[in-house]
Amino acid sequence: MEERKKLYFIYNPHSGREQIRTKLYHILQIFSDAGYDLAVCPTREKKDAVRRIELLPDDYDLVVCSGGDGTIDEVVQGMMRREVKIPIGYIPSGTVNDFARSLKIPRDMLKAARLAVEGTDFPCDMGTFNEEHFVYIAAFGIFTDVAYSTNQNIKNVLGHMAYLLEGMKRLTNVPSCHMRICSRELEAEGDFIFGMITNSRSVGGFKSIIGRKVQFDDGVFEATFIKMPKNALELQEILGAILGKEIDSRYMYSFRTAELCVEADSAVPWTLDGEYGGEWNRAVIRNHQKALKIRC
Repeated sequence: MEERKKLYFIYNPHSGREQIRTKLYHILQIFSDAGYDLAVCPTREKKDAVRRIELLPDDYDLVVCSGGDGTIDEVVQGMMRREVKIPIGYIPSGTVNDFARSLKIPRDMLKAARLAVEGTDFPCDMGTFNEEHFVYIAAFGIFTDVAYSTNQNIKNVLGHMAYLLEGMKRLTNVPSCHMRICSRELEAEGDFIFGMITNSRSVGGFKSIIGRKVQFDDGVFEATFIKMPKNALELQEILGAILGKEIDSRYMYSFRTAELCVEADSAVPWTLDGEYGGEWNRAVIRNHQKALKIRC
């Protein structure tokens, strides 16, 4: 008798509109029909997925997670701490799902479940921010705390609109950070209202202003830093460039890099994959090429 493969399914029962409750039976049936023996685990608290994946026995053939960007982020963090890396499938159920959108993983949960067991393993770049891992974005400045400061119930009801409404509150008083940016490609110093280092075609549900030529296995990130506007007119031009998905070199630095260091005069709050990443005076951000296999 042929030995069945082993699949570990971990999911956030509260992600999105808790839609997995009505889909769980069908998802598990898809996994079983594909020839897997299953272990099923709902997450119970923050960082639960990190610990469980880090301590998972090596004999599993596939890990599938379901939730928002925060869930896939925790699974990746746990996997990067392991010696034996297991392929990861992803069933998105969050409000925005930037990572799934970028890798063209279906929003339909049952289609994503089938892809998780039938798709091919794609060796995907991952990032480190100081000692922390992240999947697709490290960012600071205006708008970046919206994802983790917006109430989950509001996210569930309003979706994208919740982020926009929360973000618009920031425009009346735009804070800036004095920073030094150092990489092989760019050395710069100045006051910045926003910065992002990404491996994604979509950020916050919007297509990245970096453009469409983003590769997820090329060993480099796309970096964008926006300077502090001197007046309301400059701020309007910056917002116009962002909404138009264009780089305006008068107000922005945009480049690709495998590693960079960002130093600030005072501690700056960062977000990693939409979650609070702490406050830092110095951040070293590195790309780890093809570090994990993602089913897509």
